Amino acid sequence: MARDFYEVLGVSRTASQDEIQQAYRKLARKYHPDVNKDPGAEERFKDLNEAYSVLSDPKTRARYDRFGEDFRKIPEDFDERVAAGAGGGFRARRTAGAGGPRVRYATGFGDDFGAEGIDIEDLLGSMFGAGAAPRGVPGADQEAELPLTVEEAYRGGRRTVTLTGPTGQPRRYEVNVPPGVTDGQRIRLAGEGGRGSGDAPAGDLYLRVRIQPHPRFRLDGRDVHVQVPVAPWEAALGATVPVPTPGGGTAKVTVPAGSSSGRRLRLRGEGMPNPRGANGDLYAELRVMVPPTLGDRERELFEELAATSSFDPRRTR
Repeated sequence: MARDFYEVLGVSRTASQDEIQQAYRKLARKYHPDVNKDPGAEERFKDLNEAYSVLSDPKTRARYDRFGEDFRKIPEDFDERVAAGAGGGFRARRTAGAGGPRVRYATGFGDDFGAEGIDIEDLLGSMFGAGAAPRGVPGADQEAELPLTVEEAYRGGRRTVTLTGPTGQPRRYEVNVPPGVTDGQRIRLAGEGGRGSGDAPAGDLYLRVRIQPHPRFRLDGRDVHVQVPVAPWEAALGATVPVPTPGGGTAKVTVPAGSSSGRRLRLRGEGMPNPRGANGDLYAELRVMVPPTLGDRERELFEELAATSSFDPRRTR
């Protein structure tokens, strides 16, 4: 049974793009496999990503609203192709055929799929006339989601992706992921989309990158934000501390004396790589951490500091 992408995200069909994004982020944090160990969390997370990949793109969402679960089977230039030969609105239904599932439409002038029904393959084939028939109709472009971790997006490289085709059989693709891909970027696999009829070429398959929420890193385009815990004395006196990078290594950042929680320190060029320009930056956000328990000497020192210092953090400067 097809899933309603709006129900998956828990939003209405009239939801704004901001509401869809907020719903996705909230649910993605809840069901991310790194934080939710429930056996069904991973599958739920995949459903969320698929729904968001469709509804977050206005053009794809419009096609989904119009054609339902069959939207990937309809060429993006559908309206242009049928404008000369079929008016009115369309309602879709899949039917069985000798060559596999076919898509039929009601033109809007009748109440059912009887005499008013149009077989999309027959319609598009007849539109171009007898001279064009041998060429057939090009296959529709298709789109699927490619979930990546922040680290995978940073490094790029070859990946094997398994997708379920229209017949329900899994199909494997070898995908070259460019280093530094960003959320929403599409990777094109030429000729791997819907099959064309006759001698017409197949469509393309587009893999839309969806970078999964990360427990440590937060992305803003190619810039990477990460919280860095520091001790009170490091923040007060200054220190050089390690900062994790999305590439799997560490960088060093100098904490200026007198730093407070929330201070951001920029490491230029240490963010996501950019094959066509400057790399993003890495922003280390300081978080001052206090020891959860104090030894006797530590307590004495803090008490001495409290008695000696005139600093009042609540005083307006």
